[in-house]
Amino acid sequence: MSEQKKQNNRSTLIIFVLVFLLPVILAWFALQGDWFNKGATNKGELMSPAVEMADILRGDKPVWRIVYVMPEQCDARCKNALYSLNQVWVASGKAQDRVIPSLLVLPGSDLDAVEKLSSETPFALINTNSTYLDKVFKNQSVSGIFIADTLGNVILRYSLSEEQQQAVMQSRDILADLRKVLKLSRIG
Repeated sequence: MSEQKKQNNRSTLIIFVLVFLLPVILAWFALQGDWFNKGATNKGELMSPAVEMADILRGDKPVWRIVYVMPEQCDARCKNALYSLNQVWVASGKAQDRVIPSLLVLPGSDLDAVEKLSSETPFALINTNSTYLDKVFKNQSVSGIFIADTLGNVILRYSLSEEQQQAVMQSRDILADLRKVLKLSRIG
């Protein structure tokens, strides 16, 4: 074989190997270097680790819960949160029997805004106290809307908004995540 032909064969082999190895090497570097989001599709903040509230959220029938902690003064954020809970529950459609909008009520909570919506939405009022919430949530904020699974574990958190338009957009995010967990869950 001529020297030129050997050189051509060698360069063809090197190019052939590079075409197959280069993407594998780049993918390995991408995984090691965290160059991209690793497939998270949830819109809310994942509670890691999940907050266990089985003693007050778990009932006779396993259901998913949309949870909100009622403050002492129901301001614009509170009213938007109650509106979001109502809208998400209504929009869940035929899955309404699998979801319960739940309010954690502290001893000094303002329930006037709830009474206005209670005719539309069957809010579950769960009495608790701030020491229990501090113990369960540890250093995490209790301000927000939460999704709790059928075992009473709070798994997703959504921040509150003062503007109603942002609250409506956030309700869509809550509904999207709720539909995903309902689709994947055979319980509740």
